[in-house]
Order: sequence, then C-alpha cells, then structure tokens
Amino acid sequence: MIYRLHHATIYEYAEPVLLGTHFMHLVPRTRPGQTIRESVLDVSPTPDNRRNEVDHFGNFTTTVSLTNPHKQFTVALSATIDVAQPAPPAPASTPGFEQIAAASINRADIAEYTLPSALAAPNIELAAYAKTSFPAGEPILSGLLNLNQRVFNDMTYKPGVTNTATTASHALKNRVGVCQDYAHLMIAALRAVGLPARYVSGYLRTSPPAGQVKRRGADQSHAWVSAWIGDYAGWVDFDPTNNLLVSDEHVTLAWGRDFQDVSPLRGIILGGGRHTLRVNVDLDPVLT
Repeated sequence: MIYRLHHATIYEYAEPVLLGTHFMHLVPRTRPGQTIRESVLDVSPTPDNRRNEVDHFGNFTTTVSLTNPHKQFTVALSATIDVAQPAPPAPASTPGFEQIAAASINRADIAEYTLPSALAAPNIELAAYAKTSFPAGEPILSGLLNLNQRVFNDMTYKPGVTNTATTASHALKNRVGVCQDYAHLMIAALRAVGLPARYVSGYLRTSPPAGQVKRRGADQSHAWVSAWIGDYAGWVDFDPTNNLLVSDEHVTLAWGRDFQDVSPLRGIILGGGRHTLRVNVDLDPVLT
C-alpha cells in the first residue's frame, strides 16, 4: 500500500514570540515493511538555524531556532510512504514467553525496552494484570494477542481526561484515556513480566477500507506497541486502541521507551502569551 501523508501543526500566539527553539520527531523512519519514497518538512517562519539528526533509537529528529518575532509557528510534513508489513508467524508456533524474556537479557539493544521508563514503569499491579495473558509456557505471540484484546476491552476511549504525563499505572487504575494510555498500559504490563516492549508513534489510515468502521485515532497522531518475539521474527506491532495486529493501515513515525522519547513537537519560547494549537493529519492511499 502506498500512502500520501500530510501533517500540519499550527501555533498561533496572542503576543509575538521573541525567541523559540523547537525539537521535532516528524519525519517518518524506514523500517522492515516501510519505505519512505519522499519526505519534506517545511517550517515557517524560516528558522535561523536548523539541524537534522538521528537519535539513539534511530529516529529522525529536527531542531530549529527562531530569533525574529513571530505570532504564528507552522510545521508541515508531506511524505509518500510504501507500507507492506510482513505477516507474523502462527501464534502457537512461537516460543514460550519465558524463553523470550530470558533471551532479551543478553541483548543490549533489546534489554533497554524491558527497563522502567517515566510513563511505562512496571509494578506489582501491572504484573498481575499481565499474568492473566501469560500463564506458564504461553507462546509469546498468543499471549501478546490476548493482552492486546484485553487492554482494548478493559479501557474506555475518551479524549480529554488524560494528558502527555499520564502514566501506565494511572491508566490501569482508571481504565480511561486515549491511544497513548492504551499503549503505555500494554507496554508496562509486558515489562512487568520481563518482556521487551517499545512505544511507537505514527499515523493511522484516515479513511477505512470499504465496509469497515473508522479506526480510533485516525485524523491525528496515533500510538501503539511493538513487542520483540525473538530473533527469527523480530518486532511485531499491536494496536490495543483498535484491537489490531498492525499491518498495512499504520505508518510508523518513531519509537522509543514511551511517549517522552518520541514527542512530535516540543520546545521553549520567550513571549507569545496565550496560544491556540491546531493539528491536521491526513493519511490516504495513493490510487494507482
């Protein structure tokens, strides 16, 4: 599937911003099953300094500085992306989850995703929640699919009741939130039983295929979970907000330990006063 992606973030300020520095994760990354054909990130006003880098996790980052007064700041991404996710193995054929947990300890690039992070820290309650999906000897992919469905069933999707600092522990207790909360809950539960899991930010197809309902999280930035199931199959992605095994409806932007590693846009400004924010996202198939 080939997609055309448009993402616009627009800040409008009541007073001029005198100085601004902004750090972004807004350029999609290449990964198995995803190829970036083209990608253009426009910033307005034109920044005085702009630096493009790759972070610790392999994500593309952009840092800009503006030193001239401005009352609007706009970032617009346009990209063409080819998505063809490989099919995962049969769930029952995958190793027991204990084997995956043990193997991850000896892999530095994997083990870091088993450790606590600010928004997805494991605890006793999260371990108890996870163990329902992972009885002794449970094949890793079977357990992951079960946990994905349980998070979907147990949570209530409701925008506006959580924020970017809400933790997995809070999500488990209150069982309400948005895609970020669903993802943090599943990630922290997996870490609580020793399994590596990472937070993935990206986009979901805006218009569903014919005959299907619109997915939760379309029309905006989305988040889901990637879990390692061993060297032979690598990372497999799950969308607990929609109870999906991620395939060709999702476009990956970036990944890290939790939202704080991949925030699309953050920064520091001097001045500005009150502001309004608009975010517009469209991810549509290219007709061929």
